Amino acid sequence: MSTRFTIARLGAQGDGIASADGGEVFIPFTLPGETVTAARQKDRATLMSVLEASPLRVDPACRHFTECGGCALQHFEAEAYRQWKRERVAQALRAKGIACAVDALVPCASQTRRRVVFSARRTETGMLLGFVRALSSEIIPIKECPISLPAIVASLDRLRRLAALVCATPNAFHMTVTVTASGLDVAVQDAGKLGENQRRIASNFVMAEGLARLSVDGEVIVEPKKPVVQFGSVAVALPPGAFLQATEAAEQTMAGLVGQHLSRAKKIADLFAGCGSFALRLAAKSEVHAVEGDAPALAALDRAFRFASGLKRVTVERRDLFRRPLTFKELNGFDGLVFDPPRAGAEDQSKQIARSDVPLVAAVSCNPVTLARDLRILLDGGYQLKSVTPIDQFLWSPHVEAVALLEKPRRRR
Repeated sequence: MSTRFTIARLGAQGDGIASADGGEVFIPFTLPGETVTAARQKDRATLMSVLEASPLRVDPACRHFTECGGCALQHFEAEAYRQWKRERVAQALRAKGIACAVDALVPCASQTRRRVVFSARRTETGMLLGFVRALSSEIIPIKECPISLPAIVASLDRLRRLAALVCATPNAFHMTVTVTASGLDVAVQDAGKLGENQRRIASNFVMAEGLARLSVDGEVIVEPKKPVVQFGSVAVALPPGAFLQATEAAEQTMAGLVGQHLSRAKKIADLFAGCGSFALRLAAKSEVHAVEGDAPALAALDRAFRFASGLKRVTVERRDLFRRPLTFKELNGFDGLVFDPPRAGAEDQSKQIARSDVPLVAAVSCNPVTLARDLRILLDGGYQLKSVTPIDQFLWSPHVEAVALLEKPRRRR
């Protein structure tokens, strides 16, 4: 049974929100001002029809939109979409009492995502490869993906064939595909234990199809070519399943903002350094101490530095910054700092930064809410917020990156 709703605004996940008996109802794929019919299930509803469309409604770019569980906002006019994403960051700052002008959103082009996580499962009719429908376990097989690099889309059939070769489970599993300078790097998770014959057949397939590497649950099965990406002038060989910013353009934008802000610093701390996307660029002008909890990522960073030329000294430290953040006394040895934590943010580390004398700080985040919390800590510790730049690298999703730049005058000792 469908009910008529009027959409008041968009929620944090991009769903339209309507008022109804019993509270608010979240209706995906709707826009403010629209009148729609939807089938309600408690506080959520499935869109049935749009009776009165918003003038900001546009035709989606993909045939799989509304089904595949990936994009949430392909129906939203581009400029309005960008304003909405910018406002997400501004709203999170206001909620923490932070008054700061937020720069215009740095937009994301289509066909630029270089790292995609597919879901796969063997069925009676064949191998499914695609994305999981929202709030469901159903895998929607895909034939196109306008957010992804063409190299990934062109390889959908062979990736589906590879998924069938490595599948050793009746359950769904994941396949992370990364475009590198050497070709596609494929990391499979939870596909089951491969037998020797499976390994041999999968290895032959990878080599015949020109893929760079196949790993299963972190173990390299075959690596015809070392998967390599560029961080500035430095080539980095990625470990299996390594974190990598979703688009190269967004990574370069973030690195440019951070590098310009820290250009006067002679000694920089890079916290949550990953494989070195900031550290190795910053080392062109400054000494860098890179701190990261993931051992393979840190080893890749260190190896890249040792084989590079023309860089200042880079030191590495394996350390869980959630359990053991760098203390303010340790931080006082640096005159610049960048931190780029996971979505949970860096609350405890921010408390130590706030007590430190580091004059230049760059905070990078994929979560406006935890970024605002961490910035509040830094501001209360005497830092001044110079700028906040939102960056879109997850096109047509509610996710938004941001780079915040801060300064603190040196305290006399």
